[in-house]
Amino acid sequence: MKLRILYHGNCFDGVSSAAIFTKFYQAKIHPGAEVAYTPTMHRAGNAFDRDQFDGDENAIVDFKYCPDERLTWWFDHHQSAFLTKEDEQHFLSDTSGTKFLDTESKSCAEFIARIAKEKYGFEDESLTELIEWAHIIDGALYESPAQCVELRSSALKLMQVIEGEKDPEFVAKIIRSLTARTLDQILESNEIQERLEPMLERHWSTVNTIKERAVYDRGVVTFDLTDTGIDGYNKFIPYYFYPETTYVVSLSQSDFRTKISVGSNPWAPRPRTHNIAEICERYGGGGHAVVGAVSLKREDLELGKKYMKEILEELRFAD
Repeated sequence: MKLRILYHGNCFDGVSSAAIFTKFYQAKIHPGAEVAYTPTMHRAGNAFDRDQFDGDENAIVDFKYCPDERLTWWFDHHQSAFLTKEDEQHFLSDTSGTKFLDTESKSCAEFIARIAKEKYGFEDESLTELIEWAHIIDGALYESPAQCVELRSSALKLMQVIEGEKDPEFVAKIIRSLTARTLDQILESNEIQERLEPMLERHWSTVNTIKERAVYDRGVVTFDLTDTGIDGYNKFIPYYFYPETTYVVSLSQSDFRTKISVGSNPWAPRPRTHNIAEICERYGGGGHAVVGAVSLKREDLELGKKYMKEILEELRFAD
């Protein structure tokens, strides 16, 4: 019996969701099932390849819905959970009872744990710490920007590894470890430490790059990283340097996409007035009310700059 789990790649909540679903599935659905993992990333157009659904059962956690007939389980908590209206209708007409959406949940990990307990009677106290940290990280429930940027805990250091690791097989090892070990134990392993040290160096280099490039204007911080080789960054860095900002809009580029990231400051003295998911959806992206992104083809850099300018004009305060 093989279960394939597609999870939100390079995301602490996505990895945590995969670990929690694995432990639930093996305890309550198919004990002893072989579990394989595939990271899924937002990209222009369809986010899935048909050959990804190669399990006897297939699950998607913390990512958009797919109407493929081989999809058995689905859990998501994003406002922008559907690529199309047809996908949404497919979900609404599903009668399997194994596909779940709750846009009010701060994290998908917490949502899976709740459904597993309420519908299947599954609860595992060893997962409590992981669920709590996924809730904090994905819900941006930090004490301050410094807590996140300065990476003061094992969970936040592990988050840095998950977000920066390019080898999906190594991330799969992390997922399996999360089903059996504490966050402190995982962080102390030689394999994690070997990866963490250079990632921390890159993190602080990125902090300095954003500090140099970021510009604040009428409630919005903006910066362009497309010529730096930086394809991802700690989303709280802008608030670390500009606590007065309400929004941040950035442009970055990886080997497979051009990405516009849009966020809002949880500690802003001037509160958010826009739904970021709705703004990003107009450009083919999505997310949550407080944070979102737009993924374009890598070669669409000029289009990304155009969209970024339009989003900036919409978010900036009049005074």
